[in-house]
Amino acid sequence: MSNKKATGIAAALFILLAVGVGTLLAAQGETKVGYKKDIVIAAGSEQEQLIAWGGTVNLEGKIRKDVLVVGSEVTISGEVGDSFVGIAARVVLKPTAVIHKDLMILGGTLVREEGSQVKGDTVYFKSEDLRVRFLKGGIGGFFGAGLMPFIIILKIVSLFMWAILIVVMAGFFPKNLALAAAELPRRVGPVLLTGLVSAAAFTFLMVFAAFLSIILIGIPILIALAFAAIVIKVFGRVVVYLVAGQMTAKLFNKTSISPMAGAFLGLAVVSFIGFIPVFGALFSFFLSLLAWGIALRTKFGMTENWFKKNPPQA
Repeated sequence: MSNKKATGIAAALFILLAVGVGTLLAAQGETKVGYKKDIVIAAGSEQEQLIAWGGTVNLEGKIRKDVLVVGSEVTISGEVGDSFVGIAARVVLKPTAVIHKDLMILGGTLVREEGSQVKGDTVYFKSEDLRVRFLKGGIGGFFGAGLMPFIIILKIVSLFMWAILIVVMAGFFPKNLALAAAELPRRVGPVLLTGLVSAAAFTFLMVFAAFLSIILIGIPILIALAFAAIVIKVFGRVVVYLVAGQMTAKLFNKTSISPMAGAFLGLAVVSFIGFIPVFGALFSFFLSLLAWGIALRTKFGMTENWFKKNPPQA
């Protein structure tokens, strides 16, 4: 399979997923969603959120919350109330542009004209750097062009699936993510132990339910366990990405970063490490245990320690 075909398959899978999830997001509120079309937010007008795939975006008015664009050409002369995330996009900030929180560009190009304002952090990964690092030489020469088509499919699909999940989680549950992210660095040991115990218990239950499936009783149990595992993994992983992003930001003396920008930065860092042979797999397994542990220990970001016994009231 050629690189061109592999990239095409990956892009098709992503588009199908992105359009479906984007439609669901749009149904939740005043969110502008576009696929391969021109979007204009006129001066004086406002939208809640903006999600675009391909096409062009001309933002002269105001987006009250976050903006996510993939493969688009974006010109901003207006205002973004929260964070702006661009993936493989060309972004131009005009002198009157204002982004109140963070600006993150993963691939693509960024042009900032004098006078434009980004009040949070700016994270910019250039397309050329990513292309040279991953598509030509691989990691340390281990992954060359022969293996890249299959790896591209897996990595691109996985990356964009998590990107969409980050937007959903950070948009609807920012406080839960922030509480859980604050707890993880303080309780790594207990969180890891919780993850080990819960993963072992889940494996036992899955085997037991599979055995019961022989007589049909276990099928509903298997379905329920699979759904629970997906919910736990999604929340826990986004928290882990957020913590990884926060730690990376601190290396550059950035002490404050929004949940969405932090999670995207963490996703980029974790994905990069995941390319390393053997170590990447072990690192991913370790993060999975942390994800299970932090989701359950904090009751999905609702409490510091779900398992803590409160003393009886006098």
